[in-house]
Amino acid sequence: MADASLGAYNIEDLREIARRRLPHGLFEYLDRGTEDDVSLRNNRTAFEQIGLRPRVLVDVSKRNQEVTLFGRSIKMPLVIGPTGFGGLCAYQGEFALAKAAAAAGVPYVLGAASLTAMEKVVEQSGGANLWFQITMWPDRKLCHTLVERARVAGFQALVVLVDAAVLGNREYNRRNGFMIPFQLTWRSAFDLLHFHWLCGVILQYVLREGGLPSHDNYPEELGRRLTSGRTSAGRKRTKTDSLSWEDLRALRKVWPHPLIVKGILSPRDAVLAADCGADGIVVSNHGGRNLDGAIAPITALPQIVDVVGKRLTVLIDSGFRRGSDVVKALALGAKAVLLGRAPLYGLSVAGQAGVTRSLEIFRDEIDRVMALLGCNSVAELAPELLSWNR
Repeated sequence: MADASLGAYNIEDLREIARRRLPHGLFEYLDRGTEDDVSLRNNRTAFEQIGLRPRVLVDVSKRNQEVTLFGRSIKMPLVIGPTGFGGLCAYQGEFALAKAAAAAGVPYVLGAASLTAMEKVVEQSGGANLWFQITMWPDRKLCHTLVERARVAGFQALVVLVDAAVLGNREYNRRNGFMIPFQLTWRSAFDLLHFHWLCGVILQYVLREGGLPSHDNYPEELGRRLTSGRTSAGRKRTKTDSLSWEDLRALRKVWPHPLIVKGILSPRDAVLAADCGADGIVVSNHGGRNLDGAIAPITALPQIVDVVGKRLTVLIDSGFRRGSDVVKALALGAKAVLLGRAPLYGLSVAGQAGVTRSLEIFRDEIDRVMALLGCNSVAELAPELLSWNR
């Protein structure tokens, strides 16, 4: 009988197995931050500075993790967040992520840079709670066309990424020769000769689909292939350094469902997002991948909840590895947590089963921490259960 645990008893176990199974360049693309990884370390250190203050002799036999997001009940306070290359971690990885999310009763956010057409993901997931993530391009027509395509396909919420005015300085990607568009070098070619990944992922695309995957949600003008350089015009059309809050207001006018702004660390920006008509925000430092030295989202969360918590739904991501991390964020006012790397570790290990395992780990750890804190529901989690270890 197959081991349902996959030999992984926490997210770090999944990470280590994924490290062994993926090419070095791809694993570092998934796992690292930017420059000196200061933000990456900050995210973890910030959680360690928050202690838990348990209550005892409380009947916790009726524990329930269900929460409501944008009018829909979800089984756990978790969302599988947007990532660009699930399709390189496993063959048709976006299908596996969507199916695992649907089975667990949580939303899945498909990124615009993913390697599977959004319509196919909707079809495969069986009408699950699907959100779509975009980056606002200066060409509003291209952006709004993609948004309309997502609406027609049946996505229930739109997540707008706003913290990438320029790309992070990910020196390790250049060192590893792992960049998009991909350019083959002797070093990267040797790295790709990774038997498990080469046969289980790349060869499957070649044999079943006749070639490598592509950015199937991008307009043709931006270039879709992973191995061909986009034209200078295509690169220019994806630049986001000229955008403003007016672009968000314009997007609000064309999207009829929940609109979520991802990449907020400033209370002032949270207020501006609410003023522009956003229904939710994600407090995030992009998983430590863009601005090195950025404050940890969990540190920014309390003040942001104070100023906009009654106006919109506050979500959070970046650095979550344990159920206790999730509980701390919920106690500080977040309504749910977006998971980025953790599901991708599982995906790299065992496809849909691996994603399911990552969610099971979080579910079990959240349940255990709630019990030991004396809480039966997410609504009972509150700041008084925490202590800041300065």
